[in-house]
Order: sequence, then C-alpha cells, then structure tokens
Amino acid sequence: MRVLHVAHQQLRKYGYTRVSWARKLLHGLIKNDYLVQSFSDRDVAAFEAPLGIRDLGARRSNRRLLQTAEAFAPDLVLVGHCDIISNETLEELRRLCPGVVIAGLNNDPLFVPENFAKIMHRCDTVDAMFVSTGTRELTPFEGRRARLLHMPNPVDPAIESADCSTRKDFLYDLLFCSKSQAHTERGKLVAALRDGLPPDLRFHTPGSFGVPGVWGRDYDETLAQSRMGLNLNRQEGGHWYSSARMAQLGGNGLLVFTHSGAGFDSLFPAETLAYFDDEASLLKAVKQFHADDDQRMHWAANTRDFFHREINCTLYARYIVEASLGLPFSHNYVWDQGE
Repeated sequence: MRVLHVAHQQLRKYGYTRVSWARKLLHGLIKNDYLVQSFSDRDVAAFEAPLGIRDLGARRSNRRLLQTAEAFAPDLVLVGHCDIISNETLEELRRLCPGVVIAGLNNDPLFVPENFAKIMHRCDTVDAMFVSTGTRELTPFEGRRARLLHMPNPVDPAIESADCSTRKDFLYDLLFCSKSQAHTERGKLVAALRDGLPPDLRFHTPGSFGVPGVWGRDYDETLAQSRMGLNLNRQEGGHWYSSARMAQLGGNGLLVFTHSGAGFDSLFPAETLAYFDDEASLLKAVKQFHADDDQRMHWAANTRDFFHREINCTLYARYIVEASLGLPFSHNYVWDQGE
C-alpha cells in the first residue's frame, strides 16, 4: 500500500512543535507497514518561495505535490490541514494517478465558520472526508462527492508516554493549557473555578491569566507533572467532539474532566472520564477527586488503558486507510460501533 500523506509537518519548528495529530497519523501509517511519502505543503511553500515568504510559494507547492504524486504513484492520498493545496490540484493529481483514492481529514471544530467552509469545499473533491466531530453532526456536508466518517483523536505510545495514574507526587494538581480566545467564553469558567477551588489545590494554567504557554518538550514535562486535567473545548456539545487535548491528557494518565454534552459516555467505559454539566458540577467533581486520590488513580488508569488499547495511532491509521478504500475492517473500531 502506497500512501501519500499531505499535511503540515512543522519542519520549520525545528523540534519546538505542538503535539500533532498529523504526526500521529504518520507514525500509525508506518507502524502498519504502509509505504508512506510525506508532503508538508506549508514548509514546501516557504522553501520554494522567493525570500522564504510562504504566501509567494503557494503555486510552487501545488506543482511540487503533483510532481511528488507522479513520481510516487500512490494508491491513497490523505489530505489533512493543507489549505495551500487547491481542489484543482487534487483533480489533476487524480488524472495523473488513475485509480487513486483521495481522502480529506479535518480535526478542527465545526463551530468555526472558516473551518466549516473548508470542509464543505473539500467535500466537493475528495472521495471520503474524516472529521473529528461525530457523524450525526455532519449532515450539512451530505450530497457532495465525499463519504462522511468520524475519526477520533488518538494517542501515540511514543508521545503519550507518561503514566500519571500510577503516581502521587506532582507539581500541579489540576492543569488547563490554552491560549485561544476566539469563539469561546471558557475563560470565564476557568476563572470561576480558580476562585472556588481550595487553596491547597495547585491549579496551573499555561497560556491564561498571564502564565506563559508551554510547547514541545516543556508541554510534555508539564503533563507528566500534573495529577488532573481540564478538557475544556472552545464550545461544548458537538457529538463526540473534543480537541486533541483530551487524548493528550488521558493518554498520559491524568484524570480528565470533560463536558457531558459531547456524549462520550457512549464511547468510553464507565469510571474513565469525569463528566460535568456546568460550573457547579465541575467544581464539585474536582474537589471530590482531589480529596480521593485512590479514586483519581483508578479512573485515570482506566482512561489511559482505553486510549492506548482502543484509540491508538496504529488502529487510527489502519481505520482511515481501510475506510477510505472500502476494505473490510480488520478490527472492531470502538468509534465505528453504533455511533
């Protein structure tokens, strides 16, 4: 199986990267023994542009993708967050590689108008579209070329390598990392929570309230030094929608607090994620698990085990390939069971 993986690979970050679902997909494809050719549209555009000005390299990036496809002759092209690549280029790629299947992948929320439009636009060209929100939310995109499928946020054992569920010594009791303030009022919830928590609970908020954000290795070390984590999305209630934060927290063995509106109780087993409905129920739950560390460890261990066993990058990548090509599933993927 020859797979051309088109996504932002953060080459110019030189190690100071964000945790990337695209990187996890690449790792999973390789672990499944697929032959993978990566193409980083933004980096190629910058490398090819005069004076390194990325916007001036967009046309060249599109041409280089076609050159890559013609040389590599993929069976499957996976197109992630790569806005530089046009639908016209993908149609030309299909002409150059007869029989190729092209699948789009979008890991951003539907409530952001620009992202909604991006999915709508890409559905006109790709054969399948994988979205991190559950399929019951995807009806607006029906009637176009693309088949619509849900994909989860996976863990990668090489990335989510800590296990905070086995320890009791931490620098921080509760963690919330975020800097985005667009399309959200979650800052009010975080501020109220901070004011209502007991003084002995160490609440760390990188990216908020004047606390510097953390990236790369600093982020990994912060997760490994935290007991519990808040999975607060910019908006709540999208079916099976969460930012990648939930996998990062849960995969590292932190106890995860997440909103009940996403319906993850139909995907995750009991005594894994800790659900809340509002400010009062969140505050109550945080206090409860802070006071009962054995319960915290038990729930966090269950969550970490479920992520690493059932929502890992190897199964994630295999599912995307099998679903894109219409192959029989080789595994009972939990996110494909009665969604």
